[in-house]
Amino acid sequence: MKLRVGVDERPSAGAMLLYGLQWLMICIPVVLTSTFVAPAGETVFFTQKLFAVMGVTMIVQALWGHRLPLVAGPAAVLLMGVLAAAGQGSDSNTIYPSMIIGGGVIALLAACGALRYVQRIFTPRIVVSILVLISFTMAKPIVGMIFSDAEHLGTALLFALVCVIAMATANNLLRGVWKTMVVIIAMLLGSLIYYALTGFPSQFVEDSQPAQLLLDGFNIDAGVVVAFLFCYIALLINEVGSVQSLGEFIEATGMERRQKRGMILTGVMNIVSGACGIVGPVDYSLSPGVVASTSCGSRYTVIPAAAAMIVIACVPELVSVLLTIPQPVMGIVLMYLMATQIAAGFHLMHESGASASFKDGLVLAIPIMVTIILSFAPQEALAAIPSLVRPIAGNGFVMGIIVVLLLEHLFLHSRRKQK
Repeated sequence: MKLRVGVDERPSAGAMLLYGLQWLMICIPVVLTSTFVAPAGETVFFTQKLFAVMGVTMIVQALWGHRLPLVAGPAAVLLMGVLAAAGQGSDSNTIYPSMIIGGGVIALLAACGALRYVQRIFTPRIVVSILVLISFTMAKPIVGMIFSDAEHLGTALLFALVCVIAMATANNLLRGVWKTMVVIIAMLLGSLIYYALTGFPSQFVEDSQPAQLLLDGFNIDAGVVVAFLFCYIALLINEVGSVQSLGEFIEATGMERRQKRGMILTGVMNIVSGACGIVGPVDYSLSPGVVASTSCGSRYTVIPAAAAMIVIACVPELVSVLLTIPQPVMGIVLMYLMATQIAAGFHLMHESGASASFKDGLVLAIPIMVTIILSFAPQEALAAIPSLVRPIAGNGFVMGIIVVLLLEHLFLHSRRKQK
C-alpha cells in the first residue's frame, strides 16, 4: 500500500497527536472489555494495571520490538485461561505464575529461533479452529455479562440483538476513520441508551478492599501450567498473524527480525503481567484498517496513545468513570468482537481451502463441539475429573486445541497416508 507516512517516518507534532487520539479510541475498549476477570473488590486497580502494562507494551514494541504501529491489549485466549482455572478453584497465586512461565517459554522460543519450527505445526485448518474456539469459549462469560442485571433480562436480550445488528451495519456502511470507531461509539451510545431505559447509576465503581501491585505468593500447579501453555500456543499464532499481516500490508522490510524481537518482548511483557496479577498482552490485528484509513503507517503514532493509557492508569477516578459502562453493554461489545473473530476464521477457511471436504469439516467441527460441551458442563461433572488433569481436561478451549491437533496430525494424517 502507498503510504503518505512510512513506518519509520515521524509526522508533525500536531499530526502525531491526532493520530494518537485515534489509536487511543481503539485502545480504551480493548482494555475495558477485559476487566470482567478482575478479582472481587479490585476492579479499578486491576484496570489501572491493565492500562499501564498495555501502554508500556505498545511503547517498547514500537521503539524496540517489532517496530510497527500495532495495538496491544489483553489476550482473549488468556482471559479464557483465567476463567477456566478460576472456575476449577485456582486462585491468583496459582493462575498468574503459570502466565509467567508461559511468557518465559514464548520469549525463549523466539530468542532461540525456534518459532519457525513451531509454526509448522499450525496448518490453516488448526489456525481457523483456534480462531473459532476462542469465540465459542467466550460465549459463557458473554451470556453472564449480558444477563447480569436480573431486573431487566428482557430489555438486555432485545438490546443485545438490536445493538449487534446495528454495529455490524455500521461496520459495513462507515468508511475511513469512522469504521475503526464502531466499538467505542457503541460503548458510549449503548451506555447512554441502556441507562436511559433502566436508570442511571447512583455512584461510580470503587474498590472495596486494598489492592497490591504484585502477587503476594507463587503456587505452581502442573495442570494449570500445562493448560496455560496451550493458551500460549494460541497467543503465539495470534501474535505472528498480527505482525505478519500488518508488515505485509505496509510492505515493511526485515520481517523476520521484527517477528523475533516482537515475540521476545511479548513474552517478557507477559512475564511482567503475570507478576502484576493481570492478563498478559498480545498485538491485535486491528491496525491495517486504521492505516488504510489514514495512509499513515508510522510506528511513532501509537506512542501518544500509549502514553495517554499510562496517564489514565495513574488516575483512579478517571478509571472509575470509564468502568461505569454497564455490564450488558460490555457483553454486547464482546459478542460483536467474537463474531468478527469467527468471521475472520471463516474468511481464512475460504481463502486457504481449509474445509475442502466433509472430513476436513469434521476436523473443525468436533473440537468446536468439545469446547461447547465442556464450557457449559455442570460443575459437578467437572469436579468428577481427577484433580491432576482437571485444569486440562476441564478446560474447553485447551481440550478443543488438543482434539484438533490430534485429528489433524494423527488421525486425519494417517488416513491420508493410507490412501
